Amino acid sequence: MTYNTDTGFAGFSLAQRFGAFRAELAEKAAKRKTYRTTLNELSELSDRDLNDLGLSRSMIKGIALEAAYGK
Repeated sequence: MTYNTDTGFAGFSLAQRFGAFRAELAEKAAKRKTYRTTLNELSELSDRDLNDLGLSRSMIKGIALEAAYGK
């Protein structure tokens, strides 16, 4: 009687899994950069400039989150 042991991971090679992991990290880093850039740029505006845009200081974090993560 023979046994066959498959040690693969759902049909993906180690290189494919590593590539997917790197792509996920790059995507997360890009989203984080978008969040930080948006947050910094809006934080630098004066209250008057924010008011002209129809925004308040308390909305900055939420807008940055929405811009980066779509939440």
